[in-house]
Amino acid sequence: MQITPDLPPELVALAWLIGRWEGAGVGGYPTIDSFQFGQEVTFGHVGKPFLAYFSRSWILDDDGNKLRPGAAETGYWRPQPDGTLEVTMAHPTGFAELWIGHIGGAKVEISTDVVVRTATAKEYTAGHRLYGLVEGELMWAYDMAAMGQPLQAHLSARLKRVE
Repeated sequence: MQITPDLPPELVALAWLIGRWEGAGVGGYPTIDSFQFGQEVTFGHVGKPFLAYFSRSWILDDDGNKLRPGAAETGYWRPQPDGTLEVTMAHPTGFAELWIGHIGGAKVEISTDVVVRTATAKEYTAGHRLYGLVEGELMWAYDMAAMGQPLQAHLSARLKRVE
């Protein structure tokens, strides 16, 4: 990845994420049926020391055709001088999270510090995510604690950079 002159020094450690990514993944949880999903993720910057983040997904059938919209989330990734990372995320389903983690080369690992939800949102209490650049592709996994279940695997995907 070429680092642009307007990239703040604080973002250099996350420069490998900047851009638009698309791909597919799988999901499951004890309280739902397993599924396949397509996803588009964008990491961008406006010259300040944070990345703007947006993700949207859609449920796929067995042949990879879009069936219906899936999840969406948006937020900001704020790298700190000591290599830690603060992330804020909001979801249209009625919850928001503060994540804390570490940047290690082309790898990011974050866990929820705080989860808040509206009165009508489903129960969700904790999350853990791992993002990594593997052979030029963005791979990520999300473990979740929700609906009375302990923290366990929920989603994973493999995304390619879209130029």
